[in-house]
Amino acid sequence: MLRRLSADNERFKTVTFQPGLNLVVAEATAASRSTDSRNGSGKSSMIELLHFLLGARADNKHLAARKELRQTVFTLSLDWPGLSQELSVSRSGTDVKHVTLRPSLRNHPELSGSSEWSLFGFGAEEEQTVTLAEWQALIDKELFGLTGEHPGVSGRGLLSFLIRRVGDHGFNEAVRSFSRQSEAKATPNLAYLLGLDSALAARYQDIAAKKATRDQLKKAVDDPVWGKVIGKTADLRGEIAVRNSKIVELQREIDAFRVVPQYEELKERADELSRRVQDLGTQDVIDRRNLDHLEKAVAEAVDPEVQYLEQVYGELGLMLPGQALKRFEDVRAFHTAVVRNRRTYLGEEIEATRRNLEARKAERARLDTELSAVLKDLSEGGALDRLTALQKILAQEEAKLGALQHRLEVAQTVEASSREIEATRIDLVREVDTDLQERQQQINQATVLFHELASRLYGNDRPAYLSVEAGKSSLKITPKISSDVSQGINKMSIFCFDLTMAVIGHREGRAPDFLVHDSHIFDGVDDRQVTRALEAAVDITETEGMQYIVTINEDKLTQTRSLGFDPTPYIIEPLLTDAYDEGGLFGFRFER
Repeated sequence: MLRRLSADNERFKTVTFQPGLNLVVAEATAASRSTDSRNGSGKSSMIELLHFLLGARADNKHLAARKELRQTVFTLSLDWPGLSQELSVSRSGTDVKHVTLRPSLRNHPELSGSSEWSLFGFGAEEEQTVTLAEWQALIDKELFGLTGEHPGVSGRGLLSFLIRRVGDHGFNEAVRSFSRQSEAKATPNLAYLLGLDSALAARYQDIAAKKATRDQLKKAVDDPVWGKVIGKTADLRGEIAVRNSKIVELQREIDAFRVVPQYEELKERADELSRRVQDLGTQDVIDRRNLDHLEKAVAEAVDPEVQYLEQVYGELGLMLPGQALKRFEDVRAFHTAVVRNRRTYLGEEIEATRRNLEARKAERARLDTELSAVLKDLSEGGALDRLTALQKILAQEEAKLGALQHRLEVAQTVEASSREIEATRIDLVREVDTDLQERQQQINQATVLFHELASRLYGNDRPAYLSVEAGKSSLKITPKISSDVSQGINKMSIFCFDLTMAVIGHREGRAPDFLVHDSHIFDGVDDRQVTRALEAAVDITETEGMQYIVTINEDKLTQTRSLGFDPTPYIIEPLLTDAYDEGGLFGFRFER
């Protein structure tokens, strides 16, 4: 039970709670003008401070971290299981990661050996500073009985339903404590409070997470650009087959590879031999052409024919003198000698050329034999550098193959995950359905209580019940009050649902004994239903030994008085007003 909300700033109005119904009232003062407002009086801030002191995370935008409040130490006093005295928890915006507990809980197993604590003050009263995580663990265990594994359930998650925040749109739907909360994440907490199997409800989150991942991957696969990063299984299998073939070929080449120690020298020798054979061939061509010319020259080197001169002179009747004939013979002898000498010279040249041709033929044969041997050595192996290069290429190909296989696994996962997710979902729905049948008595208990509360508000003519079923995407827990779509009835449905959860949870040791609502719970609600709701809260908190705290505007209470409900015993201090400077919870105004 919550006892007191206070602060070390004297302007702050300490809120003192009591058992049963607690009405935190905001009223309009007699001096207020039509332009004044009770908005900002501190009703929602009180809710926020309760969360702050009960372990909510806080950033630099949090109410307590504002510069006007940062130095203020807020304190909540409450009953604590196992303590004969109240436990006070203090926290400030200057150190949002720690809380101070008084008295110390240093012997508590959750705090053993990890917290700092000190003695101070009059009478050596103990206090202990613990981390926010340790405080949250204490809340989990002591206030909600969360021991062991409870996937998807936490004290903070449960408190978000027992102390709904209007800033999180917590009054929009009964089964969500904030607007963007998925049912899969909300229902494990609801199932825990109602005594259902929260672990089964939490498994919907696993399916939702897998589906979200699968949807993202599928979206990537279908994307024309990103799809190439992953690919399709059929395409990837083809690429893998080709890559495998290439790797096998490379491996075979490497296995058969023989390192030739003098590979480079042999390669240079082969090049030298090739150039020499080519040079010999070129020289042969030249010599054969020269030989052809020489043989033609020999054929053309003949003695000049001069016998016809004597016949010509004889036919002309001229007799050549003896001296002339002698000179003629000399000349002919000279020419004959010249022709003979030329033939001799040409014959020698022809013979030399033929010898050169034969010599080069022999040399070429020898060079060819040597070249063949060198090439044979080269073809059967290679240099060490070549082997290293092959091994490097093989490693690169194997890396590419590994990447392809990984992409194939992803693609197969994407294509197969849809079927697996659906199969898992079907199994879970069947399992949850069986569990709900076994827990029907527990469901009936909650349904009857919800129905009784709704009947007090709207009478017995309007069907009201809890629908609990195994949905496709979550455990479906739906409070229903038959009506047209109505904001007021929706709010009273949340009122009945929250009170049902709080009572069931408290009865079975899974929840503390308090429930807190903001005044928005009555927005759009008919005054008659507001009156009946407060009456129901008085009765059930008295019966169950619980506490219901609600902030409310004074004019609502005026209407309840006219309808027979006297709120006076339940109005607690302080009385918040619209007086601009000092009427609110903090005793001064600041811009929010």
